Amino acid sequence: MTDNGGSVHDPTLEIHLLADSTGESGARVARAAVAQFPSMEFRLVRHRRVTTTAALMKALDAIRARAGAPTAVFFTLVDEELAGLVTSACQELEVPYADLMTDAMRALQQISGIEPDQVPLRPVGVEADYFARIAAIDFAVRNDDGAAPTTLPECDICLVGPSRSGKTPLSIFLGYMGYKVVNVPLVPGITPPKELFEIERWRIVGLSMDPERLQAIRAERVKGLGVRRPMKDGYVDLAKIYAELDEVGQTMKQLRCPVIDTTGMALEESASRILDIVEERARIHRGKLRRVPNINSELNPHTAG
Repeated sequence: MTDNGGSVHDPTLEIHLLADSTGESGARVARAAVAQFPSMEFRLVRHRRVTTTAALMKALDAIRARAGAPTAVFFTLVDEELAGLVTSACQELEVPYADLMTDAMRALQQISGIEPDQVPLRPVGVEADYFARIAAIDFAVRNDDGAAPTTLPECDICLVGPSRSGKTPLSIFLGYMGYKVVNVPLVPGITPPKELFEIERWRIVGLSMDPERLQAIRAERVKGLGVRRPMKDGYVDLAKIYAELDEVGQTMKQLRCPVIDTTGMALEESASRILDIVEERARIHRGKLRRVPNINSELNPHTAG
């Protein structure tokens, strides 16, 4: 999906996104929806800062100019009057549309009993959680590959697993979400750091992978490093990888940690599963996973846009 200004006479499938801020929230929904139509090409046309009737009319004029061309309208407008005008215009023009904000606000109004402020351009918490995210990412980088075992007690989540099983990218991704993550490699013949056995067990999640897939990933890694001679340690030898995973599995049993098979799993899905597992295990063991303000389920009640 391309993201640009579009063309009046272009027959390309277009999604016109009207937003009272940057339009990033709506763009994410649009990208997720477009992903379900892999054989089609869509163009996303953003109409940002639509906070006045004049700005709205200008955006609607662009949509009217595409009469007869395949067009859909998404909008994230907190102002009920402006959102109503878009709905009426789309119905009049017989253009498919999706109001991405009104129903969400109404649902929250219904369960809270409080009317929304309907204030456009209100930040969605980026400013509040920016430094928390940066700190968490920095923590993940400093503690990559078990670099600093003494900091294990400071982590929110600890990932363990064999080399190239996805520990580092998951640590960084979870760091972006605000969690302080340590990853510790489990290597046959090398005793894991004692600190790993001292932290709360519910924080630990093991990662594993199909042996053949792991071999392919490691082979690419070795190739990328410019290594041409066969490696004597069996790093890419399939039989030794099977044996390695057996030994790593025994260590995970000692840690009494759940194990996720990351083979073919998207980064986002793996991260989601890890969070679900850690939160559930924390609940069972009467612990609590630290939450960062404005991230995940602790939403700022003053968000919009």
